Amino acid sequence: MEKENSKCNQAPLPSGGEGGGYFNPERETMTREQIEAFQLERLKKTIDHCLTNEFYQKKFREAGITADDIQTLADVRKLPFTTKQDLRDTYPFGMACVPLRDCVRLHSSSGTTGNPTVILHTQRDLDEWANQVARNLWMVGLRPDDVFQNSSGYGMFTGGLGFQYGAERLGMLTVPAAAGNSLRQIKFIRDFGTTAIHAVPSYVTRLYEVMQEQGVDPRRDTKLKVLAIGAEPHSEEQRQRIEQMMGVKAYNSFGMSEMCGPGVGFECPEQNGLHFWEDYYIVEIVDPETLEPVADGEIGELVLTTLCREAMPLLRYRTRDLTRVLGRSCPCGRNHVRLDRMRGRSDDMMVLRGVNIFPIQIEKILMQFKELGNNYLITLTTDQDNDNMTVEVELQDLFTDDYARLQQLNKDITRALKDEILLTPRVKLVPRGTLPVSEGKAVRVVDKRKVYQ
Repeated sequence: MEKENSKCNQAPLPSGGEGGGYFNPERETMTREQIEAFQLERLKKTIDHCLTNEFYQKKFREAGITADDIQTLADVRKLPFTTKQDLRDTYPFGMACVPLRDCVRLHSSSGTTGNPTVILHTQRDLDEWANQVARNLWMVGLRPDDVFQNSSGYGMFTGGLGFQYGAERLGMLTVPAAAGNSLRQIKFIRDFGTTAIHAVPSYVTRLYEVMQEQGVDPRRDTKLKVLAIGAEPHSEEQRQRIEQMMGVKAYNSFGMSEMCGPGVGFECPEQNGLHFWEDYYIVEIVDPETLEPVADGEIGELVLTTLCREAMPLLRYRTRDLTRVLGRSCPCGRNHVRLDRMRGRSDDMMVLRGVNIFPIQIEKILMQFKELGNNYLITLTTDQDNDNMTVEVELQDLFTDDYARLQQLNKDITRALKDEILLTPRVKLVPRGTLPVSEGKAVRVVDKRKVYQ
């Protein structure tokens, strides 16, 4: 694949300081016609590469198709889907399309339910991943003279290393702070002149709480100008609250280890959706039940096909993430498809008394009340054969002794939640610091109903 993949290599780091908003102008400003022609060329070569693997050989036989059946970009719909279960069934290396001696790294999921999913990378895969992340960071105004603090987990979790190598590729001074130890994080931010931070949204809110406790004002006492947030679903209301707290723009980031990690999609300064890099992926939105395409603007499941992957290319991978197409052009000059923020995952959906509910719907309502903090927990239980939902949410320091106001606030929150999810949850307002805090992805839902099944 060396000659075939040569077209995937990015241009060298641009020169000219603040001049120009593109890390790779040729690739980022392609027209729709150029994007689709590039995708078709890469798709055909990716299919040939996949068919060196027994898994995809079998998949094609079962689907009754050959590589010759793919002559247009629309023919991608003829290809079989790939699922997380496929990766588990072929654990650990059954999806590899190159010899293991050509691989230099693997990442895997936690594997809490069965085999973990394993993703292999060649050196070129890692180089392309770094280019993708660097492209995102350059897009939101970061340059080699910035200081990038990576407050994300390293190791098997792709968020840490993905942003680390992308920030280095851009040329910034990087601070691999990792997750947790908020007092040290704040000291690094102030002492090193950190201008950009990457962290999960729930940890940014925790960092701000510790700043408040320490008397640190991020606007006055730091040089922060950019936040990159992702790895856990969050509402627009949560993002706006983070921006208000920290006094800087917070850009939504999308990634998943099966595609490489962070870098798959990112917001530009317009903040009108995530640009998904179509020179690296074919993007589809399908109905999660029928698996048929949905119209632009309709919510469906995100399906991705890799176009520049050596070690483990994936065809029509079902991400389970729910989103919609917002457009295919942008005032920033990029024509790569723009997708809405992830609405949650189809397999994270809660079904309560026959009603489909996503945790992000709860967060959307809670973030609208200024009296509430950022930490909340949804607990599902079965009481006397009835399923119930309890929403615990921390208060800010306001009104903690004003019981009449607290009672009215509880009623207002309950009413707003009922209007959103069509069910009446139990709402518990608890003091700040009551609920557990995670240094990684926040745990928002605890389902105890299985105890009663």
